[in-house]
Amino acid sequence: MRPEDTPGNLFVVAAPSGAGKSSLVKALLQLDSRLAVSVSHTTRAPRGQEQHGREYWFIDEPSFRTMAERGEFFEWAEVHGNLYGTSRTAIEARLEGGDDVVLEIDWQGAVQIKRIFPHAVLIFILPPSWEELRQRLLRRGEDGPETIATRMVNAREEVAQARHFDFVIINGLFETALFDLKTVVHSQRLKYAAQLRHGSQVFAALGLS
Repeated sequence: MRPEDTPGNLFVVAAPSGAGKSSLVKALLQLDSRLAVSVSHTTRAPRGQEQHGREYWFIDEPSFRTMAERGEFFEWAEVHGNLYGTSRTAIEARLEGGDDVVLEIDWQGAVQIKRIFPHAVLIFILPPSWEELRQRLLRRGEDGPETIATRMVNAREEVAQARHFDFVIINGLFETALFDLKTVVHSQRLKYAAQLRHGSQVFAALGLS
């Protein structure tokens, strides 16, 4: 089955560190039983309460590069000095089974995914201001001053890529941003092409194509 023919929808969410991407996706998954999250691989160490196989598959760099050489990733990139990759088999199986899949990846990976899955929906999460982004990174309490400064510098490059995405959500008020994210997902499911892929038998019975 070609990537563009899979019955499931693929949603790709990207954002600079601290913009609230993970919190929004987690809340969306709790509200939407039709969505499944694809767990990415990374070489970075777990943060806080993160668990292997839940937030990420945490592996060492040699193992990661071996997987990349074998073509086991749809996309992979280096972000903040760590490697991140999206498993090919995990996504293909879910989309072919009719599941809707959401990916949390950086903008580089999102652009790569769009080339492979033309019907993928790219969503970028923006902070309401640079100062608010910095305050969120500080409140998170996971990084030192130097790391936060680096993340702020990188964030400017990342935010500049928002123009390549299909939808942009400003995460000023969490509840509003979550509503916007739900709206994007629901709207995509109702598009003609998406309904045709997911409900092909109904369309065929009605003589539609």
